[in-house]
This record gives sequence, structure tokens and C-alpha cells, in this order.
Amino acid sequence: MTAPVSPPPASVGFSFDGRALHAREGVSIASALTEAGIRALRLTPTGAPRGMFCGMGVCQECLVVVNGQPSQRACMTPLTDGMEITTQPALSPVTLPLETTTTPAAQARHLTPDVLIIGGGAGGLSAATAAARAGASVILLDERKIAGGQYFKQSIAGLSPMDGQQAQGQVLLTDAHAAGVEVISQAEIWGAFDGPLIIAQHNDSALVIRPQQLIVATGAYERPVMVPGWTLPGVMTTGAAQTLWRSYRALAGKRVALFGSGPLNLQVASELAQGGAKVIMVGESAAAPWTRPLAALRMALRGPALAAKGGAIMARLRRHAVPVRFGTNLRRIDQDADGALTVHYETGGSGKTITVDALCMNAGFDPQNEIARLLGAAMHYDSAFGQLRTLRDARMGTNVPGLRVVGDCAGLGGAPAAMVEGQIAGRAAAAECGHGCDHDLFLAERELARHRRFQQALWQLYTPLPALPVDPETVICRCENITLAQIQTGMADAAHIGTMKRATRAGMGRCQGRYCSPVAVRLMAQATGTTPDDNSFFAPRVPIKPVSIGAIMAAESVFDDTL
Repeated sequence: MTAPVSPPPASVGFSFDGRALHAREGVSIASALTEAGIRALRLTPTGAPRGMFCGMGVCQECLVVVNGQPSQRACMTPLTDGMEITTQPALSPVTLPLETTTTPAAQARHLTPDVLIIGGGAGGLSAATAAARAGASVILLDERKIAGGQYFKQSIAGLSPMDGQQAQGQVLLTDAHAAGVEVISQAEIWGAFDGPLIIAQHNDSALVIRPQQLIVATGAYERPVMVPGWTLPGVMTTGAAQTLWRSYRALAGKRVALFGSGPLNLQVASELAQGGAKVIMVGESAAAPWTRPLAALRMALRGPALAAKGGAIMARLRRHAVPVRFGTNLRRIDQDADGALTVHYETGGSGKTITVDALCMNAGFDPQNEIARLLGAAMHYDSAFGQLRTLRDARMGTNVPGLRVVGDCAGLGGAPAAMVEGQIAGRAAAAECGHGCDHDLFLAERELARHRRFQQALWQLYTPLPALPVDPETVICRCENITLAQIQTGMADAAHIGTMKRATRAGMGRCQGRYCSPVAVRLMAQATGTTPDDNSFFAPRVPIKPVSIGAIMAAESVFDDTL
């Protein structure tokens, strides 16, 4: 399906390192720079260049200086006319200017809704609408400029929906507004405390929110394929490339390859090929589905519509002459002086190479469960996926009073399941606040069970748990540039991941261990012969994400009043 024709977008002017550039109005800085062929955005303390990786504000790699203000995430910061953007230098914490200006107390907001939703994706929007329709007062916080989450990825203003999937997200957002939900976009949640009490930054205001019921729907972020070179500019997650295209109509590169495991790689390869990119190949680590016909049949029977969608994607890839190579594994990535990436991979027992502008990777997902863990929600370790899953009851409730968790932040389940979980949780939360009831959810519960059976069958065809890195020089902790060899040395005399963290600094960077933690946990379990649990992971801490000192000080007066 070709994207609908949209009116020509307005253009804004900006500069990067003194170079005058133009881009369409409303795009992110990262999108504008990618379209201009600029991928290196910051320098590490060793002088290594880094660029956009996750595309959703998790990895903290795409930092740039905007109008003199350092450490601005290019993927989350909208471009405005006249912006002066420069490469983020490798400043030490001592020389980095501290932001000490406090927000005036009048700009701090203390909110007390019946229900607070964190996350504006499939689960969050569904929960918000259900709770509001039941009569509850509802606030939804979302980090993006336009809610919709990773699955529905909404386009900027002026661009028509690309397909039915994007149009469905637009309907969800419209329904939430029509139901009376207050949607606060570009809200950075940095504090979660007992109560529950949530603190966020929104533009220049501090939000201090104490709801009766809290629903966390923060989704998941992508697992990388950790090989030497995965930190190079031009290497990004598959979801980041999809965001560039679906939200901003910017291609990650003219020549693109995708590696890892899972259906997202196939979908995005199809979308990029339709958009005009030359997709060199899709490297899938799992064996071909026709080698496991019973598993493929089980998946098709449990979700015929989704299976048909997958078949249509494969047909489009064939029409665009995109090879899909199963049983293929990424081994190393090199970069030349012009920024081109040489990709080394293994397939059929032999090594091969290709050259691309951009390399996309997705090896599954990890739940964004920091808020739930901070609030004390009970977790269990899923050894098949190598991740923590939140323990929940039939109404998505946790062991923490007033806390419900829906969608992929509770454990990988997919967007259709997240929507149903959101409906159940929203109605249950509203009922706890005295609005409506949650006793007639039989059909929703049956639909949820069907979606979960499909997901179970789907991942039998892919590799839900990527192989551990083997090359000693592979960077495991991007933020602190800690290699596998350093991790293994730090584990030599460590019986716990916390000891290893202090010995190596892995997990102490801006992303707070979101990428290195799952791998370090598995390495530690392997070395000690133990089974991971919640305490095996790096402990979440406040602030959940980097935030200015001024934002913390701005919240202080309102925060004190709520204690």
C-alpha cells in the first residue's frame, strides 16, 4: 500500500555545526539531521562518535547542543525555526554547565485525578478511554509530541495516515480526547514514590500527581544485537528507522539492512522498500518457518488475520526483491571514513559482507518496567525471554494497592493484547474510584486469552532470547563504553550484579542500565549457576531518566505539600 499523498509541508531553517539546513516543519531534530545525511551527533570521552540508536528517548545516545543548551535528545526534541544545533562534545561532569534555574512555583502543578495513565500507546490509550467513559477523571502522560506509542507511531501534522495501522492509532487518540481524557504530551516522568505519587516535567512546568489509581503502560524497548560496531553512527534499532519513516517520512538511509529476530524486521523492511530505500537484505537468526510446519500452522490458526498480514508483508518483500535470509547472524560492523557501514554476517556456515548506509537491528524487546519496580510491584523472571514480567491478577492489578500494569511493560504480549488489557484495567480502576463496575468483562477476557495464545505460537517461530555476546571487545554498556571482557573481569570476584556494577561502572550511565542489565544478568547467572530474579537486576532509581536540577527544584515546593 502506497502512502497517501499529503500537501507539501512547510519548511524551517536551522543549522548544525554552522552548516545551514532546512527540514519540514514539525519533525524531530534526529529526523532532520538524518535526512541531511548527518548521523554522528555526539562524542564519547574517548572521542568516538555516536548517533541516534533507539529513536524513543531510552538510550540517551543522540544528545546534541541546542541553542547553547547541552544534552538535548535529538530523537525527542521537535525542530523549530532558527535552531542552532551543534555536536555534543565529550564534556566531563565537572565542566558541564549545571542548570540551576528553578521554575517559578506558580508554574508547578499539583494534580489529583481519579486515574493516571503513564504511556500513550495501545494499552495506555485504551485504558484511558475505558476509565473516562466509566465516569472517572483521567490524565494521560506521554513522552512523545503525539501519543500513539511504538505500534501506532503517529505522523506529524500535515501528513496523512500511512496505512490502517496508523489510522487505528489516530482513532484511539481521538476516542480518548472525546471521552474527556486530559492528554499531556512531552511529559518526562522522572519520579515514582509510594502513594502512588508521580513527578514529571512538562515544558517548563513541574507536575506532581497523586491519583487514586495508577495504570502504567510504558511499553517496551528493543533488544539490540550486541556485536563489535553496534555503537557506530548509522546503526539503529529497527523501531527507530520505522519512527523516522512513519512519523516523519525520512528514510534511515538509501541502502539499508536489517538483522535480528522477529516480525518487526520484516514489516519495517517492507515499509522502507516501499518508501524508496534499497533494502539489501533481512537477516533472521531463526530457522525458516517452513522447516517447522506444525508451529507455523498453530500460529496461523490462532491468529489468521495477523498471519495473513505477515503473508502480505512477505509478498511485498518479494515484489521489491528483498532477500530474507533465515539462520543468519550478525558478527561485526565496521565503518569507513565516509560513514559507510561494512556488515559482516554468517549464513549457511559461511561468512559474508555487505555495505550499507544504515543497519537496523531488533532481537526482541525488554519491558520498560522501571516505574513498576520502583513502586514495589512483584516480578518473576521469564527464562524463555530473559526478562522480568510483572505479576498481575485478572484485572491487571499488582501487589501494590492502586497500581495496575498493562501492555508490554509487564512482559511481551503485543499491541492487540495491550489494548484489551487497557480496557480491562481502565474499567477496573474506574470502579475502584466509584465509577461504573468491572463485572461484565467476559468477552474482553476471552479476547485477551486468544491474543496471548497467538503470541505464544508466534514466538515459537522466532528467537525470543538472543545469544549472549562472545567477542571480548563487544561493548555491553554503551553509556560507559564497557566491553564484555571488562564485564567478565568485574564478575570474577563478584557474587551479585551490584558488585560487578561498582567494579566496572556498567549500568551507571545515562540510560541506567536499560541495555546492559539484561545481558549482565544472564552473564552473572551463567557464571554463578543461579536463577535470576528481580534482585538480580540493577536497582531502578530516581530520577528514572536524566532531568535538570532546575526541574527537581521546581517540584520541591509542591512535593513537600503532598507529604
